[in-house]
Amino acid sequence: MNSALVSTYEEIDRLLETTLEVDDYVDLETLKAPAVHPDFAPGALAEPIRPPLAPALRNAPIYREPEAPKGLAGAFGGKKKHATAIEVAKAEHEKSTRAHQSYVVERTAEHDRAMEKHAAAEQDRLAKLAKAQERYQAECQQREVDAQARNEELTKFINDLAFDVPTAIEEYVGIVLSNSVYPDAFPVEHDHSFDLSTRELTMRVFVPEPSVLPTVKEYRYVKAKDEIVATQLTAKAQKDRYSAAVHETALRTLDEIFEADRAGKIQSIALTVGVNRVAPATGLPETVPLVQVAAGRDTFSQFNLADVVPVETLKHLGGALSKNPFDLLPADTGRGVRQQGK
Repeated sequence: MNSALVSTYEEIDRLLETTLEVDDYVDLETLKAPAVHPDFAPGALAEPIRPPLAPALRNAPIYREPEAPKGLAGAFGGKKKHATAIEVAKAEHEKSTRAHQSYVVERTAEHDRAMEKHAAAEQDRLAKLAKAQERYQAECQQREVDAQARNEELTKFINDLAFDVPTAIEEYVGIVLSNSVYPDAFPVEHDHSFDLSTRELTMRVFVPEPSVLPTVKEYRYVKAKDEIVATQLTAKAQKDRYSAAVHETALRTLDEIFEADRAGKIQSIALTVGVNRVAPATGLPETVPLVQVAAGRDTFSQFNLADVVPVETLKHLGGALSKNPFDLLPADTGRGVRQQGK
């Protein structure tokens, strides 16, 4: 529990440092990609159905003639009895032979019927396999079409960006901002528009209300009560962390946009960092501005952000800053973002 808290606070406290560790430029050409096809996986349809085994037939009956009487047995009517025994044996053999022949015919017919069923099932499998292959080929073809369309759109996007089409510049900024991942405990949203005539990007960044941030300093086990007790952060610690996060978000946003815009399409940024909330007085939605600042590319690019104190940098840029972001005291934006510092 405490390790998770430490990790969360480190993420919030390193909002600016985190972005300085990465290059925010997006190479749009790398977003082009060929179609990726999964392997054809028809499952059981790919396996031929095993044919039924040939019937294991009993051996045909073998005629065994009764032995002829020997010695005195043959002299006293034995030959006649032997002849009778032969007739009986032959009759039994013929009967057994006919039964065996019927048995063979029946088993062979059963096997033939099983083979017919197998042939029908195999034909059905092959037909389904062929349809699955057709489906797979159609899906592959569609993936190829979709990939080509996406790549053509990217080519158009890259060309539009090169020729300063405002919507393309705005879309590129959106891609850059979508790559800017904030901590779960400090979610951030963006809104922006670009004016080609002034080459200025107007940006609004929405940070969470202070109440969203965790307030627990640590958890400790109280043996006497056999329970885990939370120790709260001091009010000052909460205020300092939130204020720093707001100020770092402002500088982080400016840095990400200017760094990602290698071609220099954007020459200045007018930035407002605020909180969306329900106004206590009216019950209506409102945005409370906490930072309002304008920065030019040439000026901002000279800063060494790794060593700055964010609030001082914003003041240096002539920004309007809330005197108490934690209590959502609005910044004095009456003079407008471009009038600050004059």
